[in-house]
Amino acid sequence: MRNRFLVCYDVSDPKRLARTYKKMNGFGEPAQYSVFICDLSPKERVLLEEALTEILNLKEDRALIVDMGPSEGRGGESYAVLGNARELPRRTAVIV
Repeated sequence: MRNRFLVCYDVSDPKRLARTYKKMNGFGEPAQYSVFICDLSPKERVLLEEALTEILNLKEDRALIVDMGPSEGRGGESYAVLGNARELPRRTAVIV
């Protein structure tokens, strides 16, 4: 089962900021600058935390990971966007 996560980060160094943004694109969709919506399995969440820990300077930077619940349930409807909202893609099964 996948849960929807809100991931926000504050990175003080421009190079680490760029690396963090690039890495986050592999896990989810940007909602705003330094804010991503990610649908993750438990294993993917661990991988995300490991990836961020490798990039961030934990004495200067920070990341906030909020579990909003199941992607197909409450997590998909637990937030609202005011203003010029970007349409976030709905995750669906892909048959290859």
